[in-house]
Amino acid sequence: MPQKEKRLFVDMVGRLSWETQLHLDERRHHFHINKIFIIIISMLLMILAAVNVYYVAVLYEDLNGIVDSMDSMHGNMQKVSSNMAHITDNVKEFEIHMQHMDSIVASTGTMATMMPAISASMQQMDEDIAVMDTDMGKMANGMLHVDQRFKHMTQGINVMRYHVREIAHPMGSMNPFMP
Repeated sequence: MPQKEKRLFVDMVGRLSWETQLHLDERRHHFHINKIFIIIISMLLMILAAVNVYYVAVLYEDLNGIVDSMDSMHGNMQKVSSNMAHITDNVKEFEIHMQHMDSIVASTGTMATMMPAISASMQQMDEDIAVMDTDMGKMANGMLHVDQRFKHMTQGINVMRYHVREIAHPMGSMNPFMP
């Protein structure tokens, strides 16, 4: 081989070696930068995971508080519903007593014919008792409606309590795995 060709071959191998080393150095530099980015992103993800675990724990506690409040509300609504049933029964009993007023009205009519001096007062009393009887009937019906509405509200609270418990159960099962 001539001298010139040998020189070109040595120069080409030298340049190839130099460019290979430059490529290796550049690659090492990029790997170092990638490693730093991976570490930074990993730390951010760990911080984010810790915050998420904290929020899941707080959410679990809040859902437990909501379920406890709904249990308390349900108990109170049942007490109110039973009280309303008692009131409705009392109003019905009072209405039964008011029906006995009809015999009193008939008797006072007889008295009015015997005692013309009190006739006008007795007639007014008769009208007042009839109005009272009508009003008591309306009040009894109204109490039945109120009682029914309290029962509907109690059923609604039962449904809401069930759904909140269904939401809280997955949180409760994840809680033992959380730090």
